[in-house]
Parts: sequence; C-alpha cells; structure tokens
Amino acid sequence: MSAHELIDEVRRALAAAGDADRAPAMQAYMKSDMPFHGVRMPDLRRICEPIFSAHPIESVDAFDDTVERLFAEATHREERYAAIQLARHRLYRAHQTPDRIPLYRRLILTGAWWDTVDEIAGNLVGPILAAHPMEVRPIVLGWATDSDTWLRRTAIISQLNLKDETDLALLTAAIDSNAEDTDFFIRKAIGWALRQYARTDPEWVRAFVEAREGRLSGLSKREALKRL
Repeated sequence: MSAHELIDEVRRALAAAGDADRAPAMQAYMKSDMPFHGVRMPDLRRICEPIFSAHPIESVDAFDDTVERLFAEATHREERYAAIQLARHRLYRAHQTPDRIPLYRRLILTGAWWDTVDEIAGNLVGPILAAHPMEVRPIVLGWATDSDTWLRRTAIISQLNLKDETDLALLTAAIDSNAEDTDFFIRKAIGWALRQYARTDPEWVRAFVEAREGRLSGLSKREALKRL
C-alpha cells in the first residue's frame, strides 16, 4: 500500500467514526482552528491499529513521508493524532533512531500546540534520547534555548517517562534556561517535568526547587511540589 492509500484509508475510517455532536466541544476544548471529527482517543487507537498492522510501510523513507503527510496535510485534528500513533507503532520501533529527530522536530513546529507536542516529546523524542544520548542530547540541549516555545517545551518534558534514566544535567539545563520565561506552557512544563521526576527522587526535586526559590514561577513550584 502506498503512502497515499494508507493516508486515505485512515482518513475515511476516522470520518466514518466521527460524532458530529461531540466534535464542536472537542474543538472548543483544544482551542483549535482545525475541526475535529469527534473521535475519542481510545476509539482512534482501535480504528488505526488494524489499518497500520495490515499495511506495513516498506522503507524508512516511506515511513517518514507517510507520517509527515498524514500530520502536515491533516484536515481534521484526529489525523494528526493518527500520525503520531503511526510513528509509535510497534512495526516501526527499529526506525526510532536519531535519524527521526528532524522529522519529529518538523511535526513539533507544524503542530505547535500542547496536544501533539507533548505526545511527540514524551513518547517519540524521549525514548530516542534515552537510547542514543551521545547523538540526541546536544540537539535537545539546543532546543532548550531555541526561539520557538514548543521546542523549548519539548526540551523540558522530553524525559517525562525516563524515571531513573533521567539525565539530570540536561533536565537542569533545560529548566534553568527557561526559569524566568513568563509563557504559561513553559512554566507548566517546568512544573510537570519536576513533578514527574519527584516520583523517582522527591528529595532531589525539593532541593532543586528550594535552590531556585526566587527564579521559578509560582505555577512551576506548585506543580513541582504538588504530590510531595
């Protein structure tokens, strides 16, 4: 199956499963200019899984092209969610190498909103960072000071799922580079990253926040210490 055919099949399936009564509320909640079909995430995963499994993509280049086209050419927001699910699919675990980072950067910049950025950061960029730190760490460190808010948010939250594999020096650099930023999504990301790592090492997080009492926003501190 070509990229065009796979994309068309996903689009048809999502459109057929849409709920026109639910869609406006989903669009309003996400503050999205792009409309929704009205497909909830559990249903989206259920719909996409058999399509992805039945039509494996043969080459890495075709994988990149299919994921990017499904995401960038989306007419409804669920198509972007489907593109991320395709990128995460078990058939393509071997593709999750530093070579994918440019693709995921483009998706971050295209999506430019928390719903897609957070999925890409935590479930695509993060695992590649953990598996290939020598190659990916400098890239993520560069994102921490990028002019783009969403790349900086990605740098802060990319290690959400890494637990005791978290690179604390990288986390520290990402947070310290953005500690005075007034953007809500940056402040929230800092608190979220710290709160998540507090599950692994609460004392480190307490000490980190205390040492930056005058630099971190109230929002970041409240989020970081919420469960401590």
